[in-house]
Amino acid sequence: MYKLKIIIATTRPGRKGPTVAEWVNELAKEFTDFDTELVDLNAFGLPLMDEPEHPRLRKYQHEHTKRWSKLIDEADAYIIVTAEYNFSFPAAIKNALDYLFFEWGHKPVAFVSYGGISGGLRCVQALKQVVTALKMMPMVEAVTLPFFTKNINEAGKFVADENIKQSGQAMFTELLKWTAALKPMRLQI
Repeated sequence: MYKLKIIIATTRPGRKGPTVAEWVNELAKEFTDFDTELVDLNAFGLPLMDEPEHPRLRKYQHEHTKRWSKLIDEADAYIIVTAEYNFSFPAAIKNALDYLFFEWGHKPVAFVSYGGISGGLRCVQALKQVVTALKMMPMVEAVTLPFFTKNINEAGKFVADENIKQSGQAMFTELLKWTAALKPMRLQI
């Protein structure tokens, strides 16, 4: 079984990331090869990068960094659930990515983005440059949710239509292929 971390990238009050991530987590149950964990950056509480040494040295001094390193290192794959902020990604996800280096490497990452008319596409394009620099493999298949609030019901739950569900299934199918392909490579490093 592969360990999948679904990372909620937004931290502001009133955010909808947890609502969308819950749907992603539910969809993940269809893919029994994944052992899934939701990771909320807001709950984790990483401060702005405060490690004196470069992450490549892995000489972490702070307990929050050591906990973050352990959590991320144990994963085989990731899904980043993110809103688009000003044509890019939230600062919290960039900070979380920058804290580490080797822990991310040679692992696949998929994206679920949401927002207005673009559905977060610009955010994902910007994030792909960052994750590639960390030696991650970004998936082409993604879930893009324009005007996503129309899919949130009165109870506050995200309800996917058939097209959204199909894009999610395609994303998980591809993520599983890359997870299986990259794990043996990491074991040889």
